[in-house]
Amino acid sequence: MRTCAESLTTYWAKPFGFGPALPRGDISICDQLVLIGSGIGMNLYFAVTAVFFGFFFALALAVMKANARPWLRLPASVFVFVFRGSPLVLQFFFAYALILMLPREAAVTIGAFEFGVPTFRFLSNAWFGALLVLFLNTSAYSAEIFYGALLAVPKGDVEAAKAFGLDPWQRFRRITLPTLLRLAWPSYTNEAIFLFHATTLVFLSAFPALSQMGEALRYVKYFNAQTFNPFIPYPIIAMYFLIASGLIIFLFGRVNMQLNRHQVPGARRRVRYRAQLLR
Repeated sequence: MRTCAESLTTYWAKPFGFGPALPRGDISICDQLVLIGSGIGMNLYFAVTAVFFGFFFALALAVMKANARPWLRLPASVFVFVFRGSPLVLQFFFAYALILMLPREAAVTIGAFEFGVPTFRFLSNAWFGALLVLFLNTSAYSAEIFYGALLAVPKGDVEAAKAFGLDPWQRFRRITLPTLLRLAWPSYTNEAIFLFHATTLVFLSAFPALSQMGEALRYVKYFNAQTFNPFIPYPIIAMYFLIASGLIIFLFGRVNMQLNRHQVPGARRRVRYRAQLLR
């Protein structure tokens, strides 16, 4: 039976398509810890990438939705409604079916030679197709959070910025955006955690993973089928998700402290007991 060091050197790159075949028969707890842990890396890839790019797209959607021009407000409102109003699992299956309808190759002719060039083939893989769905989904939910915070920005602050002669971009960058983020950040932290948990749905989607492995829940299912003991792989994946969720909460909490640094009091005074308080 392999040690944890041997399992780590053997299977750490398995989610990326490298390494030997998965263990069969004699499966140690170290094998399960390493493979499920490496699979969590794939979940983090989906979550971090989708949240990072979705943050900027969500801000744009929120500004568009709050705009008075219908040609900006209506597309953003419809987008948010569609992705918030439909289940994420259905979005995965619908996106995969739509991607399969797209041309997989394009014929290119150069002189007397004609050859095919891949076009949308890469989108049918979970690395890109499932990531695209997660990106659009979190953008819609985050846009609604930012939209609500945008409406809650005090009008007096904006009017004061106008009185100081700030142009619209300066008002947004110096007044509206910082206030918006301070108001929206606690709810946005929850959205980031929920999206990280939702990456487990990639396992249930139609998008194939690289080498049919990669996401943590795939390894959990494999070990459960091989050992007939669900009390080892499922607690392991729960432990990894708790650790990763704690890390997300810590990092977003640090950002929240930075956003509210002007409101955070200094060193708190120690409680001092006075005679009249002890009567």
